[in-house]
Amino acid sequence: MSADPAHWQPMASEQALQQWLSKPLALVLWGGAHCGVCQALKPRLAQMVAQDFPEVALAYVDCEALPAACAQQGVFTLPVLRFFAAGKLVLEYGRSFGLAQVGEDMRAALERLG
Repeated sequence: MSADPAHWQPMASEQALQQWLSKPLALVLWGGAHCGVCQALKPRLAQMVAQDFPEVALAYVDCEALPAACAQQGVFTLPVLRFFAAGKLVLEYGRSFGLAQVGEDMRAALERLG
């Protein structure tokens, strides 16, 4: 049972991810069970989205379970966080990033998208 306040939808395939990205707003975290940073970020990101961006759908791609899907997306280091609007990449973060910065950038991006 997850303690996440918002629900991370696990992606089972590259095809499922492509369908997910058609949502109006999507935040995708690429991680893995053995990535401590990924596991620490996951509930904190979910909480931030639930509080500040409830319209954003959350997806999680486990690169240990789906290495080919991660490679196809150009994800070779973890964690990677990408924010999409109508399937278009708006923001991207890799390896080292702060939660406050992600929140500020998402807020600014949503204002621009209006």
